[in-house]
Amino acid sequence: MPDVKKNVTAIDNNHPVTQRLWWYAIAILVLKKNVTAIDTNHPVTQRLWWYAIAILVLIADQLTKSAIVAEFYLGQREVISSFFNLVYVRNYGAAFSFLSDAGGWQRWFFAVLSTAVSAVITVWIFRLPKSKWIESLALALILGGALGNLYDRVMLGYVVDFLDFHWSGWHFPAFNIADSGISVGAILLILDMFLTNHDSDS
Repeated sequence: MPDVKKNVTAIDNNHPVTQRLWWYAIAILVLKKNVTAIDTNHPVTQRLWWYAIAILVLIADQLTKSAIVAEFYLGQREVISSFFNLVYVRNYGAAFSFLSDAGGWQRWFFAVLSTAVSAVITVWIFRLPKSKWIESLALALILGGALGNLYDRVMLGYVVDFLDFHWSGWHFPAFNIADSGISVGAILLILDMFLTNHDSDS
């Protein structure tokens, strides 16, 4: 059996990833303690699950970014497969490096825009009926992604990107978990729109 006591004492509590993990662990323990008292049939509770998904996207985004920053130096590239690398780059623009070289004004422009969009989505999710679960899921993913990149812009002045896909010498702009959440959410919104239109035509 592994020596748990020995391994725990070896944890670097000053490591940025470790510090965030402690807070996430405390939050999980609190939620676990109170989840049995939640009335899952209450309309407000049903909507809270979508906000929980957004928070999970935010946590996953920040944990992966912290790990990259802690283990990689700026510009480092680690080959994972013939089409995928892990990298550490700083994006001063929007998703997928849009306007990354605009001169600095984009930092606060996108921060304000992300804040406004997040507020609208938060209200939007709350007003959706239970039957619109695809739309709710899509908005939750977009909200989590928007908040993940918003945190970077406000606290760092740039967004940490680390997922690098490439093929035949062509590299797709590096991105992160937040961008992935936004992209998947957008695809689900389009899917929901087609499904809604199909039901209406029927």
